Amino acid sequence: MGRPMALNLIKAGHAVAVWARRAESRKPLVEAGARECASAAEVARASEVVVSCVADGQDVAQVALGPEGVAEGAGPGLVYVDMSTIAPSAAQQISRGMAERGIDMLDAPVSGGEVGAIAGTLTIMVGGSEAAFQRALPAFQAMGKTVTWVGGPGAGQVAKACNQILTGVGVAAVAEALNFARQSGVDPARVREALLGGFAYSRILENHGQRMLDRNFKPGFKAWMHQKDMRIVMEEAHRLGLALPSAAATAQMFNAMVGSGLGEEDSIAMLKLFERMSGGASE
Repeated sequence: MGRPMALNLIKAGHAVAVWARRAESRKPLVEAGARECASAAEVARASEVVVSCVADGQDVAQVALGPEGVAEGAGPGLVYVDMSTIAPSAAQQISRGMAERGIDMLDAPVSGGEVGAIAGTLTIMVGGSEAAFQRALPAFQAMGKTVTWVGGPGAGQVAKACNQILTGVGVAAVAEALNFARQSGVDPARVREALLGGFAYSRILENHGQRMLDRNFKPGFKAWMHQKDMRIVMEEAHRLGLALPSAAATAQMFNAMVGSGLGEEDSIAMLKLFERMSGGASE
């Protein structure tokens, strides 16, 4: 995700400095005109806005506050933007640590997958101060099509968690419905066509439903990644004492996908899981 997002910043005319743990990740960005740096701190010294996109909350904390991290190189007025998907509580904790060092942090997770990152059409959900959001807005507009300031620290991650609930439950519902149609001896393509004209319409039914019919399970968003995001949802629900029954059931389905060897396939391969559970074909 991070590499095409950085390429879009370069294409938009921004001066970009880059660092990544793996040299092969930096290479195409340097070839495109980015300045190569030896650490996140060096990126911060060269920048007004620093953007990170990594795997989880521990990685974000390391990049932001660890040795040779963003905080060590930050100058006055720096805005630190993390576009990873992590727990809202983790984003708030890291934001407090950055604030203690005089740094404004924005949590800005995205939706749209690798396709959206490449096309620059990501949906970006932002938490943090509105003033910092305005300073970072030109960078957001180079990477995304829909950019929304949601609220204070952690609010972007709350919005992303809501997004993952809706998309996860939606994928499960479409896979379950299409499998039900096929197991009932009815053409699932015809069923989908009928449903698209009524209140059951959704972009998941339209786009992912067609991919399920085409059996196109090439990953745009891998099942193990959605499993990770649903784990965040359920951990936050436990922390807040909230009942999320639909999200809980869907989280278990993603656990089952990963446990049955489907983790590296797209999340829509949940259809395969339902087929296997029904004794049907799953290839």
